[in-house]
Amino acid sequence: MDNTVVIEDIKKMCCVLPLSTDTAGESPPDSLTPNKSKVTSAYCSAWKPLLLIVPLRLGINQINPVYVDAFKECFKMPQSLGALGGKPNNAYYFIGFLGDELIFLDPHTTQTFVDTEENGMVDDQTFHCLQSPQRMNILNLDPSVALGFFCKEEKDFDNWCSIVQKEILKENLRMFELVQKHPSHWPPFVPPAKPEVTTTGAEFIDTTEQLEEFDLEEDFEILSV
Repeated sequence: MDNTVVIEDIKKMCCVLPLSTDTAGESPPDSLTPNKSKVTSAYCSAWKPLLLIVPLRLGINQINPVYVDAFKECFKMPQSLGALGGKPNNAYYFIGFLGDELIFLDPHTTQTFVDTEENGMVDDQTFHCLQSPQRMNILNLDPSVALGFFCKEEKDFDNWCSIVQKEILKENLRMFELVQKHPSHWPPFVPPAKPEVTTTGAEFIDTTEQLEEFDLEEDFEILSV
């Protein structure tokens, strides 16, 4: 929320507490600094790998040049997975930069269907982008972007926090904020739960009458095959 990453909330989600009676009922210490937000082994016995996606708005109609340097710094982080963005009617996957140009892949490529059950082997050739990477000027980027980061271990997340403190939060106009504690004016943090799966496969609609039970917000054309 509010372009803010909360260390405390992420630690609650990713930190697996030990089951020993010695530490039962205990919680991680409150006096954690942003640079060394460590949860010692006495409190955190394991770490769930973290995929962190930070959605941002870096301008009104176009990207504000004041964010350019910080945006490029994100690609240098060892935890970076790139960024999602593009321009009107064109969504791209950005993987790096060269000078003032962003390097991107276009994921919207029609690929050959892969039958994963034919012989038990999976040909992953069509799982990859077959086109060469392309480039675009960073100022042509739509201001709505999403940054991606992956922290396999807790030390990776702590290192990411340190880099953000050093490279991102030094700017006067920050792309996003990094805070230690859950803001008091926010709703209480509730870790997301795994969705309940009620089916083992796709549900097919045999007749158009079955569509009546759905609340459709748009008009669709039913094609007979």
